Amino acid sequence: MKRLLLATTAVVLLAGPLMAQTVVIAPEQRKVIKDYVVKEHVRPHKLQSRVTVGATLPADVELAPVPSTWGPSFSSYRYVYTGDDVVLVDPTSRRVVEVID
Repeated sequence: MKRLLLATTAVVLLAGPLMAQTVVIAPEQRKVIKDYVVKEHVRPHKLQSRVTVGATLPADVELAPVPSTWGPSFSSYRYVYTGDDVVLVDPTSRRVVEVID
């Protein structure tokens, strides 16, 4: 019983940082972000397949710094524009934290 409790505790502690990566973006902020990539003519990066939250992007995908106009809550992330979606990425792990379609 103690081993089960210890194992469960370890899983919760290790999974905590992954679950903390959730990003909540208000609809009006999503519009600001999408308008930015269109207005600034951000060159789209063609990906092999559609990305989802939690996926890890390959090292050859160039991540751009998030502009300050998106707000301070996004400053620790990078992004890539696919032509359809703006993909927010944690630059240390290259994990997708949000897909803005």
